[in-house]
Formats: sequence, structure tokens, C-alpha cells
Amino acid sequence: MIKIILFTAILAIAFFIAERYSVTPWLHPNWKIILIFFLCVSFLTNRLVESGLQDNRERFIPLFMAATVARLILGLAFIGFFLFRHVEQRRTFVLDFLVLYICYTGFEIWTMTRNLRRDS
Repeated sequence: MIKIILFTAILAIAFFIAERYSVTPWLHPNWKIILIFFLCVSFLTNRLVESGLQDNRERFIPLFMAATVARLILGLAFIGFFLFRHVEQRRTFVLDFLVLYICYTGFEIWTMTRNLRRDS
């Protein structure tokens, strides 16, 4: 869990620096909300997988797939909510969301494969 918090802090620092010291047409004003959303979703999916692995290691794949599907559904609901509320700069909002979605998914896969290599 500490890795996810550290990853989020690094992304937040990068976004903060980009927002403060350069003209960023690609950065949506609500980037903080998107980052907090991904921190919460990563925490929830991480807890889901860890709690399931305590009892039975064979349940890892179904739990990881369930966590991935939950992340996708929550992401679609998040995007749908903000688009329904007529957020400004829709294209920028969706692109920032997709980039962070790919970053967090890649980070989770990377941390999972590192843990699997160690356990095998």
C-alpha cells in the first residue's frame, strides 16, 4: 500500500510542478480529483486482493480479475458522472483520466509481477 501512496505523491508533485511553472493545455483543472479517485480505487482493489489471498493462494487470479473489472466499472462511472455534470474541457478531462488509468494499471501490474517473481 505504501507503494501506491508513494506513486501517487510522485504523480501529484509532477502535476503540481507542471501546473505552476508551465503552460499546460493538456492538464485539466480537476486533476487533483482524478488523482484522489485513483488513489482510493487502488487502495480498495489492493485491499480486495490482499484480503482474498490470506485464505487461499489459488484465488489470486479471480480476485485480480474482479479488482480489474471493478476498477473499470468505477472508472466508467466516474467519467460518466463528470460528463453528466458538464465539466469544462471535456476532452482534456477524459485524456487526463485515461493517461492516469493506464499509469495506475501499469503500476499495479508491475508491482504484482514483482511480488509473483519473489513468491515463485
